[in-house]
Amino acid sequence: MESSKITVSVNINAPLAKIWDYYKSPEHNIIWNTGHPSWHTPHSEIDMREGGKFLHRMEARDGSAGFDFIGTFNKVIEQELVCFVMEDGREAEVIFKQDGDQVILTEVFDPENMNSRELQQSGWQGILDNFKNYVENN
Repeated sequence: MESSKITVSVNINAPLAKIWDYYKSPEHNIIWNTGHPSWHTPHSEIDMREGGKFLHRMEARDGSAGFDFIGTFNKVIEQELVCFVMEDGREAEVIFKQDGDQVILTEVFDPENMNSRELQQSGWQGILDNFKNYVENN
């Protein structure tokens, strides 16, 4: 499998401060953090600081599957950049960029080897799309 990073992005029509708050707050994360309606995130812990950890419990709504998405933040610049290392050693960065009245939110991440690049890109893009919809409608 290719080792090059995958990039997903959305343009969000909301203030940067609101986007940042919704991104880093567990009470919001459990609502928007899903790539497909058949899944959900019933539990989330986020300690967004350098060296802080996160844990998102992601499960199929029918109980047929689930996993803990765990990682450590290694760089946090408020309302600008979040870098983290996932439990399996893969890295990701999340970029928040003001562009006029909207914010471009971009995630760049190392793919894993179990699923196709297309499936991973689709899943992460679906989560970002849900985040955009949640922020813009709440």
